[in-house]
Amino acid sequence: MSDTHPSAVRPRAGMSRRQAWVTAAMAVVILIPSMYGFVGKFLEFVHIYRGASGGEFAVAPILNYLLASAGFFCMLLWAAWNGMFRDIEQPKIDFLENERLLDRDTRP
Repeated sequence: MSDTHPSAVRPRAGMSRRQAWVTAAMAVVILIPSMYGFVGKFLEFVHIYRGASGGEFAVAPILNYLLASAGFFCMLLWAAWNGMFRDIEQPKIDFLENERLLDRDTRP
């Protein structure tokens, strides 16, 4: 491992316009099918709740799916609110710095 300080290799502060568009496009490509599946399962849950016969077996899995999705969505909002997506390169730099400090402190 080289002796250069990890913070000397910092990435650019912001994304380029192209990177932002690619990120947004990938989010849309992933989120639209996911939302389609989620809405379909939710509508199925509503039909079962209203008394449609033949689907009672699916109530527990659909309810678990909805609760887990809500939990992950809350974690996503919490992470965004606390700024965890502002500088995604910083954890890597912190990890390398901590490793360097631990290596220095544990050498005989």
